[in-house]
Amino acid sequence: MNATLNVVEGLAVLAAGIAAGAINAVVGSGTLVTFPVLLSLGYPPVVANVSNTVGLVPGSFSAAYAYRRELAGHGRLLTRLGVAAVLGGITGGVLLLVLPPGAFRAIVPALIVLALVLVVVQPRLARALARRRPAPEGAGMASSGGPEVRRAGPLLLAGVFGTGVYGGYFGAAQGVLLLGLLGVLLSADLRWVNGVKNVLAGLVNGVAAVLFVAVGSVAWQPALLIAVGSVLGGLAGGRWGRRLPPMALRAMIVVVGLAALVNLLL
Repeated sequence: MNATLNVVEGLAVLAAGIAAGAINAVVGSGTLVTFPVLLSLGYPPVVANVSNTVGLVPGSFSAAYAYRRELAGHGRLLTRLGVAAVLGGITGGVLLLVLPPGAFRAIVPALIVLALVLVVVQPRLARALARRRPAPEGAGMASSGGPEVRRAGPLLLAGVFGTGVYGGYFGAAQGVLLLGLLGVLLSADLRWVNGVKNVLAGLVNGVAAVLFVAVGSVAWQPALLIAVGSVLGGLAGGRWGRRLPPMALRAMIVVVGLAALVNLLL
């Protein structure tokens, strides 16, 4: 394992952090950029995963900050979802530290396929669910141009917890999973859902990072470089993602999700 990165290696890690921060803000799966870079520099898989998670935390919150106006007024909803995400992130982080490497890898491709299917059929499913559910939690906002938001029921909370477990364990395509889940069970407004996804992913990565710092093995030089890059990329990606039409955002989610699936299968 590299003890100290040279200038070229450091710039490569920084650039990967910028790219990952932007991708995470818009879709998710930025780990698929930074994680392979750390592996190529000689870091063991668990150390690379831990250091990558720690480094991407600031970028997740910078991306969430870019959506602060859209998320205003949804504090109670975000708190409920955030608690489920935090509990899942802690569980996933503990599992990473105690389970054999690759214990979850068999089910990850199936989860990504499910998430992509949800993203593609999300508008139709969301309309069907809306006809059967009570008035949305954000119905008052709909008349003023805001998103219609359904209540966070047990199924959604369980899904956010499960996604948090996966995100705390590995994290690649966590954003795709969240977008598919939230888009069907919470709101049909994919751009607004993207802001919620950034908050939840930041919480999952944050609690997992605290756990890894306390008991794991963090390579601090690449982690700090990724952190700096992810903040820059997160701010840029958050602003860009807010301007994408829903169809373009949906297409990008599918492309990135398929790339994640191919990467994991190979």
